[in-house]
Amino acid sequence: MNLADKINQPVFHHVGNVADSLSRPCYVVGGYVRDIFLHRHSKDIDFVTVGSGIEVAEAVAATLGKGCQAHVFRNFGTAQVKRHDLELEFVGARRESYSRDSRKPIVEDGTLDDDLSRRDFTINAMAICVNASEFGQLIDPFDGLADLDDQLIRTPLDPDVTFSDDPLRMMRAIRFATQLGFSIVPETFDAITRNADRIDIISKERIADELMKIMASPMPSIGWELLAKCGLLIHILPELDAMRGVETVNGRGHKDNFYHTLQVVDNVARKSKNVWLRWAALFHDIAKPVTKRWDAKLGWTFHNHNFIGARMIPRIFRDMRLPMNEKMKYVQKMVELHMRPIALVEDVVTDSAVRRLIFDAADDIDDLMTLCEADITSKNEVKVKRFLDNFALVRRKMTELEERDRIRCFQPPVSGEEIMEIFGLRPCREVGTIKEAIKNAILDGVIPNEREAALALMHDEARRLGLSPVSDAE
Repeated sequence: MNLADKINQPVFHHVGNVADSLSRPCYVVGGYVRDIFLHRHSKDIDFVTVGSGIEVAEAVAATLGKGCQAHVFRNFGTAQVKRHDLELEFVGARRESYSRDSRKPIVEDGTLDDDLSRRDFTINAMAICVNASEFGQLIDPFDGLADLDDQLIRTPLDPDVTFSDDPLRMMRAIRFATQLGFSIVPETFDAITRNADRIDIISKERIADELMKIMASPMPSIGWELLAKCGLLIHILPELDAMRGVETVNGRGHKDNFYHTLQVVDNVARKSKNVWLRWAALFHDIAKPVTKRWDAKLGWTFHNHNFIGARMIPRIFRDMRLPMNEKMKYVQKMVELHMRPIALVEDVVTDSAVRRLIFDAADDIDDLMTLCEADITSKNEVKVKRFLDNFALVRRKMTELEERDRIRCFQPPVSGEEIMEIFGLRPCREVGTIKEAIKNAILDGVIPNEREAALALMHDEARRLGLSPVSDAE
């Protein structure tokens, strides 16, 4: 098959001409070729040459004009050339072999066939020639194009060898299945199951990269369910794996918290592209296995699972090499607060409770409501409608109170510094007591969020504490 029209762009002709001048066969390979057939745009282009890829990269950079240079990574035998918004990667064709206890290969020069056979999946093991004599010619030794048409993921060679050599490929198989909506062929999936424990030699950072791509997919649940079924999940995130299954006592069970969680994640994904809100959905019930108790009167309980779950988040993020910054704190806050709106709709929706929720969630209140609405997964349509209607009531009340009381960006009308100056105090417990009294009075609707009302309450609270303004003493 000739695909000259698919790569009829100056960059491919340019690279091909440079390769011809060096008498080097050169091919565009991997994901760029796959994405041509999937009609997906990519700015990253990988080239394989028979011989030194670095030499071709340096020659390409030299002919692209002033300011363009090849960034060489000699330890890996690769070089990168950036031109405008394109990123070109060059490598020499190679073959690889592995030892059992490492994923670092022994690399030797090889043929194009050697190079394609070492790739992870057939859909990534296709190449298109850019040399002038065979420009646009497709090389597809493992029928990757047929697997693309059939939406299948399989390895070019023996999957046990492929995954044992580089266990990260197991994660990539599941990531591609999730991103593309493809199926992993049974022999490939069975090999993942057999080699699942090999994932332990892969760095947590590399695993986290694949998980982030799964979470950014249209239906993240596909990936998490595959990870559970093949046995990778217990190695990657044992806390989530522990949520699987249902326990029954006296004929009373609880819902499968794992599959409930996956449904919540997908519900969030349909509403938001915020990947960290999706992580919050994944972790919102993470403490249920450790808080699960049987009560003869109440049945199964999970008391305080939101608070305990929030305390688990920093350790989980650290173990998984997820960022220990404001992203982690955001997920932690979502996990801790996710029961608050539900408690509101199950009770009378008071102004005070809504103000406090807005205050605690601040700018993340809309995300919190999205998570809580996604958390309603009952098959009882009447129950679902009742909850969603109540959430709509909470949202309306939030809008009304926010417009009136400006709680979301709450700043105390009277600062601690002012209190200290008025009463001649140094930092002390009494200052905090007065500030807290003002805050609570505003959130409870006792006084409006206005300076004069806050000052009056400040003086009342100070008198209660036996304090007098400095001016009175004079």
